[in-house]
Amino acid sequence: MSSKLTRSNKAGWLFAMPGFSLLFLFIIVPFFFAFYLSLTNQRLVSPNEAQFVGLENYRNLLSVAVVTLEPETDDAGQIVRDEDGEIEYPRVRTITRSDEFPQYRGMGEWFRWHWGDTAKVVIASDVLFMKALVNTLTFALFIVPLQGGGALLLALLINQKLRGINVFRTVYFMPVVISIVVISLLWRFIYSGNDGLLNNILEVLTLGAFTPIDWLGRTDTALGSIIAMSAWQGMGFHMVIWLAGLQAISPTLYEAAAIEGASKWQTFRYVTWPGLRNTAVLVLIVITMQSFAVFAQVDVMTNGGPLDSTQTLVFQTVERGYGKQDISGGATISVILFLMVLTISAVQGFLTRERK
Repeated sequence: MSSKLTRSNKAGWLFAMPGFSLLFLFIIVPFFFAFYLSLTNQRLVSPNEAQFVGLENYRNLLSVAVVTLEPETDDAGQIVRDEDGEIEYPRVRTITRSDEFPQYRGMGEWFRWHWGDTAKVVIASDVLFMKALVNTLTFALFIVPLQGGGALLLALLINQKLRGINVFRTVYFMPVVISIVVISLLWRFIYSGNDGLLNNILEVLTLGAFTPIDWLGRTDTALGSIIAMSAWQGMGFHMVIWLAGLQAISPTLYEAAAIEGASKWQTFRYVTWPGLRNTAVLVLIVITMQSFAVFAQVDVMTNGGPLDSTQTLVFQTVERGYGKQDISGGATISVILFLMVLTISAVQGFLTRERK
């Protein structure tokens, strides 16, 4: 009787129902509710009734255009230059506030590059969102190889039968179980520009030649500092996954490689790495999904600054939805983020699928 019940579809659905119910309540329902809010002008606290605006919120976030600025000229037709010899161009606002170009109204300059004497300016309806999008993609681009590769290296180091190896496993995994807020506060002191630990170490190593840097206060180092801290913090979690994959590889394969006289690199390339293929796919997808959800580090360490250089999509979602009470704008960003992660995960799964 028990065997028949276990093999039946009814039993399978009963076992899956608790997990499916949680996914339905906390992922599927919130996503469709967020999608509904993104189609309205809903405010978090407002006496006015929400109105349906269609895709207006998406247009306000994603609208991008390129405009060309010709150099300013004097009465003689010569190009005007400033005191440093740089070519002067009309202000972008002369285009974005002009009645001649209603399609550019309200847009702001994102970045520019020069093509000969002309300047190509990329303007966007929401420059802050575009900065957050680029920062999030940059964070994911660097964190995936750093965290995944570092975790694999740690797993290879502790996958040995040595006395006291469990101590090292515990030490490497410890940052994972500590609150990310606590770790962010700790690293904020490490990165401090006044008397931070990192500056002191670099000053000692260079015999006083190193000039202290405010790592979180400069636009060129703030995001990189958060990336380095995040890679270190999450490395232990993925180390455990890599370790499980390493221990699942049959020892007889290593014995055969040793008999054939394979070097350590050849053993890793032809035995270890093929055996970790499925593990690598899991680690790649998990790190990618986690990297797009970066929030606590930014909120604690920089609050999105300096000059919006560490803005991320999740930070913008919270900032708009609750800070500015623009719940429809926050919902729009969350929907875009969800679709991005879903698409990237699907592409990763397709590219790393097992081919016959």
